[in-house]
Amino acid sequence: MVASATETTPTVLGILTLCTRTRDFIPGAYVQFLRIEGTGLADPVSDAQTIDGSLAEVIRRTEEKLAAHNRTAVDWKTGDRSGSHLIHGSVRNRKRSYEAPTPVRITWYNDHIEIMNPGGPFGAVTMENFGQPGVSDYRNPNVAEALRVLGFVQRFGVGIATARRELEVNGSPPLELNVNASFVNVTLRPVGGLFTQGAAPPGLPSGLDVC
Repeated sequence: MVASATETTPTVLGILTLCTRTRDFIPGAYVQFLRIEGTGLADPVSDAQTIDGSLAEVIRRTEEKLAAHNRTAVDWKTGDRSGSHLIHGSVRNRKRSYEAPTPVRITWYNDHIEIMNPGGPFGAVTMENFGQPGVSDYRNPNVAEALRVLGFVQRFGVGIATARRELEVNGSPPLELNVNASFVNVTLRPVGGLFTQGAAPPGLPSGLDVC
């Protein structure tokens, strides 16, 4: 968390995990959420929020925001939330790049959700093998360990595989990935083509890393 026992200058990890004003030091360390009532960026915005703070606070507040928009029927007898339970863990990522002042962008349209994660493939992961089972690397291994200690992640390198499985189980269209050297864009689409009041959307898979 600090440079050394004698030099108490905070490290990037220390700022991300302990600082409440992370953007004073790391401008891109936040999530930008938009809910658009339509299918394109030119359509009306019904909800917008900039979510910043410590890493744990960003994860908590982002999951709360996503859950608030994840309209799904609840069986009050059993407590089953078959659509919304997929959302938890969706923003627990340790692969994004903090070098550019670019946030994670989550844009929720009527017919799909786009998640733009700054930073392209890293290390052993390339644009050609991105998403293949067993292929993983860590841009931010210390952040990954911090998230494990904080209780946000348990297993590493299984995110995309888990997302694909949960979408399949939910009956949702397959995960769409747009990968280039600067960012990874993920698109999720609902069962039936539209998110509608009272209908269960696909949720956000618990293994999908977007933060």
